[in-house]
Amino acid sequence: MRNPFNFIVRKWKSFYSRSSIQLILSLSFTASAVVGMIFLGLALFLRLSVTSNNQLAENSSRIMAQVNLNMDSYLRRMMSISDTMYYRVIKNADLAEDNIDSELALLYENGGNSLISIALFTEQGELLSATPLTALKSGANPSQEGWFVSAINRIENLHFSTPHVQNLFDDPDNRYRWVVSLSRYVEIMRNGVTEGGVLLVDMSFAGIEQICEDVLLSDSSSYLFLIDGNGEIIYHPRQQLIYAGLLDENNLTAADYTDGNHTETFNGSRRQVTVKTVGYTGWKLIGVAYESGITSYYGQLLLFFLFVILFSIFLLIFLNLRMSERISVPIKSLDKAVKALQAGQQDVSFDVSGPYEIEYLGNSIRSLVQTMRKLMDDVVEKEAQKRRSELDVLQSQINPHFLYNTLDSVVWMTESGRTREAVEMITALARFFRLSLSGGYSVIPIFDELEHAKYYLAIQQMRYKNKFETEITMDEALNGLYTIKLIVQPILENAIYHGVAVGDDDGKITVHAFLEGDAVIIEIADNGSGMPPETVARLLDESSEPSPASEGSGIGLKNVHRRIRLAFGDEYGVSISSEPDVGTTVRIRLPQLHERAAHETERR
Repeated sequence: MRNPFNFIVRKWKSFYSRSSIQLILSLSFTASAVVGMIFLGLALFLRLSVTSNNQLAENSSRIMAQVNLNMDSYLRRMMSISDTMYYRVIKNADLAEDNIDSELALLYENGGNSLISIALFTEQGELLSATPLTALKSGANPSQEGWFVSAINRIENLHFSTPHVQNLFDDPDNRYRWVVSLSRYVEIMRNGVTEGGVLLVDMSFAGIEQICEDVLLSDSSSYLFLIDGNGEIIYHPRQQLIYAGLLDENNLTAADYTDGNHTETFNGSRRQVTVKTVGYTGWKLIGVAYESGITSYYGQLLLFFLFVILFSIFLLIFLNLRMSERISVPIKSLDKAVKALQAGQQDVSFDVSGPYEIEYLGNSIRSLVQTMRKLMDDVVEKEAQKRRSELDVLQSQINPHFLYNTLDSVVWMTESGRTREAVEMITALARFFRLSLSGGYSVIPIFDELEHAKYYLAIQQMRYKNKFETEITMDEALNGLYTIKLIVQPILENAIYHGVAVGDDDGKITVHAFLEGDAVIIEIADNGSGMPPETVARLLDESSEPSPASEGSGIGLKNVHRRIRLAFGDEYGVSISSEPDVGTTVRIRLPQLHERAAHETERR
């Protein structure tokens, strides 16, 4: 199984090698920025989530503290009415003689809508005074009420009951009001005798509802309820549904919570619970916020972050493309200029605009190209000088034996009275050397090269007493074409000395110049003794040792072959085919060299 990491690396390398620098820069910058933004966004989101959670908890605590303050203020007002009634009225009156109804009525009026009734009972439950309703219902027994029992059993405390319907007094309007009863044990005096009693202040439950309702802790799903110390519900926004058994609440568990923030799971839902104890009462305000609502807030926050990140990515891609373009376009211009230089274009400009480093690189490449061209020109000039020197050396390797033997033949002909033949030989020799010199040029017309060969053969025929025949032909297509000089004569020299001269009579040497494709071919053939294949292979092998110099010019086939390759390249030169007792054919392959190219070759 292939390693996925190696597969990804290979794919990336393949993509990298086929992509432009602008694309790579854009992707690299964008990917780095996106990864950084994602990490930064996640870090900010997590941090903001924690901060938001803490802020929500603090906000819930702050709202709960405000509700608690309002509740405390409401209860304190009720407690203040109870204290005023007890310490300023009941303590200072002998109920056997004094009537306190007016004081009760005054306190009731000052209590406003928060009060439902105020009543004073003896320890046995007998009504002593009450306002605004003054008559108990028949069959009513205050001593059996929970608020009465609590006051008698714990005489040092104020006692708040759970909400209930006020049903002690006859009401002409037949109204049944929900109240919370504040009761306390009091001492009363009748006929100078102190005895126990119970003071009752019924508060309107609507006042507590008004304080608790419409409290928004975090979202619309949050709510607040009020319980007493035993967990009994005093207020709940869905109190009627709970009493009807249609809805549950975790009130009994919440009774054991301490003040602060708690997390619980109730009916399959996680929720945050904030607890605040109401002073003097033992009641607890319970604030509930479901995590689904908080999560919904986080979802909206996450969507906002995603929008910001996507917008930032789009902006980054645009900016990165522009920035990478500013970097890549000059580099592409340099690359285009270098490719044009490689293609052989001479006037290539390396002036590019862009960052300092790229401009500096362009200037460096331009300077490098100028230096390289100067060095190349120097190398070319040195190579040309070297080639000219080699050609001069090769061309100057004319064996003086040819001149000596020819002049010796002229002397012998003169002494023998064969002056006409001597004149013809000297005339041919003069023309031979005139063509050899060629005005100092090394590149001459093919016609002149063949004329030079004709005079050379004429001289040799005189020396060898017409032992062989010659034939020189040239196609008209070769008129106006050039070649380096002295390439035919050395081959003719070999054909005479090693071919027809050592054989019987009727020797023949032919020279034929013609076009073959885009090349010039000069073919020299003789019907001499021929050569075996190993001798043919050794003739052009530059690594083999040269044979001792024989009569003739001494230039040889290797000399001609090397001169042609030096002048025109390795695709041109000399090839030999020979067969013993049949003859030898030498082919010289040359380029089609016109006058203008001939002058350029001459200058090299």
